[in-house]
Amino acid sequence: MGTQETYPIDVGAIREDFPILDRMVGGDIETPGEGEGDTQPLVYLDNAATSHTPEPVVDSIADYYRGYNSNVHRGIHHLSQEASVAYEAAHDRVAEFIGASGREEVVFTKNTTEAMNLVAYAWGLAELGPGDTVVLTEMEHHASLVTWQQIAKRTGADIEFIRVDDEGRLDMDHAAALIDDSTEMVSVVHVSNVLGTITPAAELAEMAHAHDAYIFVDGAQSAPTRPVDVEAIDADFFAFSGHKMLGPTGIGVLYGKEHLLEAMDPYLYGGEMIRSVTYEDSTWEDLPWKFEAGTPVIAQGIALHAAIDYLDDIGMQNVRAHEDHLAEYAYNRLAGFDDVEVYGPPGDERGGLVAFNLAGVHAHDLSSILNDHGVAIRAGDHCTQPLHDKLGVPASTRASFYIYNTREEIDALVDAVDDARQLFA
Repeated sequence: MGTQETYPIDVGAIREDFPILDRMVGGDIETPGEGEGDTQPLVYLDNAATSHTPEPVVDSIADYYRGYNSNVHRGIHHLSQEASVAYEAAHDRVAEFIGASGREEVVFTKNTTEAMNLVAYAWGLAELGPGDTVVLTEMEHHASLVTWQQIAKRTGADIEFIRVDDEGRLDMDHAAALIDDSTEMVSVVHVSNVLGTITPAAELAEMAHAHDAYIFVDGAQSAPTRPVDVEAIDADFFAFSGHKMLGPTGIGVLYGKEHLLEAMDPYLYGGEMIRSVTYEDSTWEDLPWKFEAGTPVIAQGIALHAAIDYLDDIGMQNVRAHEDHLAEYAYNRLAGFDDVEVYGPPGDERGGLVAFNLAGVHAHDLSSILNDHGVAIRAGDHCTQPLHDKLGVPASTRASFYIYNTREEIDALVDAVDDARQLFA
């Protein structure tokens, strides 16, 4: 399904590392992998929610548990030292991947949501107050919107939203008007998980810094799919999740400029993150460990290292080119139906996903029909209820692509949508 000549990357060779893509689906879900009755080849187009995990990354987890499973930073013995070296090397690898200056700026969390909460609680509760403003966009994921909304309620700060125009682009004139001397934080999604919009994060960072405000960039949909350089963006904080970029669930990354993380108090307290403890007081460990309380995500961090190695072997420029190619192809094919509405900017101006609706059909019903064809997509509000309210729809159907997807799979999606059109005609 695809060759090196057809795509910017060798999709056929990549797919060999993902045996799950050979599954037949549609049988008995009580016995996964052993379907009964009518089955279809899996067409997996739900990568914006969770990507699949290649064999080398799975092997890295198994190697840890089989060979040197131990807690880190607490043992003198050989296994603990091995695990500690590998876990610290994972921080170094992430720092290199996103252009951070070193491991001190890389905190491992459970996911992007926890990274957002860490900053909101550790920085926001201490720094925000009445008269202060946090500026978001109308297309924020709930991880950003709900978190800052609740922190604002606690602190008396205000929340403002940068408008999204009819084509799904940010209204940058409105952004310039909202970001002023009352602004303390600008928190923006880098790539919208519904519209596919790629926000001008560096320009927004410049606006924020001109008013002595900080910027938090939600990179959950950008770090897996395109080159990221946090220093070039001049992001103060940046977050993403491992499970959207070939890694395991249960690990996310918070990047923060070292001087900001140094000034912040910990978000969680307990073991691992302390330097000294008395009955009266405690002091904190150096960065990044002061934000990683308790036994950390050791196996997941090691696996994230392996996932980044896998992506870098392909080349993030090539990953982006493949995503852009598929997104434009899918946009153009779906937009060819006069009763299908596709949300967001044109196909050549978006990240690797397409959200759409079929007229008169609820997204959940359409998703069910696609599932009957073996096509796995996402239906719902995608943790962006206010954005869907703005769009005037309760939900949307979203197809999202990654390095192992092909045009033939998009054709299968479009054929299934066409079958649904005939069914509901």
